[in-house]
Amino acid sequence: MDGGLALAAVLLLAACEGRQSALDPGAANARDILVTTWVLFVGGTVIFVGVMALAVWAVVASPERFPGARSWVIGGGIVFPVVTLTVLQVHEFGLARRLVTLAADPALTVEVTGHMWWWDVRYREPGGGPLRSANEIVIPAGRPVEFRVDSADVIHSFWMPSLAGKIDMIPGRVNRLSIVAERPGVYRGQCAEYCGAQHALMAFDVIVMEPERFDAWLADQRRPAPDPAEPELARGRDAFFAFGCQSCHAVRGTPAVSRIGPDLTHVGGRLSIGAGSFATNVGSLAGWIASAQHLKPENRMPSFDVMDGETLRAMAAWLESLK
Repeated sequence: MDGGLALAAVLLLAACEGRQSALDPGAANARDILVTTWVLFVGGTVIFVGVMALAVWAVVASPERFPGARSWVIGGGIVFPVVTLTVLQVHEFGLARRLVTLAADPALTVEVTGHMWWWDVRYREPGGGPLRSANEIVIPAGRPVEFRVDSADVIHSFWMPSLAGKIDMIPGRVNRLSIVAERPGVYRGQCAEYCGAQHALMAFDVIVMEPERFDAWLADQRRPAPDPAEPELARGRDAFFAFGCQSCHAVRGTPAVSRIGPDLTHVGGRLSIGAGSFATNVGSLAGWIASAQHLKPENRMPSFDVMDGETLRAMAAWLESLK
């Protein structure tokens, strides 16, 4: 029994950490929410235990040992809840005000549009043009970042548990959220509003970098896709156009400029594909191209299962080389 309890304790503690844990905050927003959560949880527990203890005492104690019944009703049933709830309400109003206060001069604006079922990401620096990406967000640590979120189809919910609270993504409306990430690392985000069959496979990574590293990353992302360095990669690029992939996808530096689907200019440098569904490598890219509808049914990309194996591997290798 002791061994089982120890194992359960280890598993519970392990669940409190990780890149998608609201109990392991990496920004002030998430920490404020966590503090309020603990206040409500601990306070509610203490109140529950106290009320149950009084109830037991009232049942088992003799009447002469339980004097002042009216005082208990007035104090415990009226004064105590009014005072407690008022204090909690004032605290929560203050928290809500802090969470919705926007940075006066954000160093970076990230626009995120939710689609069924992927994320369109655009970076805007003060005085700079937009830079488009997908399904992965990179931000600098220690700098104020403003998120502007909306939806292209149904209501989604943008949630980075370790960095901030949830914010709705509503068609035709832009909602805004400011955060300052404090700790470099990789955090996981998730759509928190049921949005269809593949809602569970609509995730994204948030990569928090040191400011200098972020600046170098952003400059590298602005570069167009390089020319293929090997014959196999050239064949993969030609297959990309031969099969009409440019009808939905953009690859900067090539004639592919469509914005229907995710921007693939640097897809090989992302941690995952399919909105967090699979790690990025040649095998997963080839599998996604050939069997997108099998791997993630009802998504907007058809399965290209008509390619021969050599062509499929070449296209996947070219996409993986785009870093």
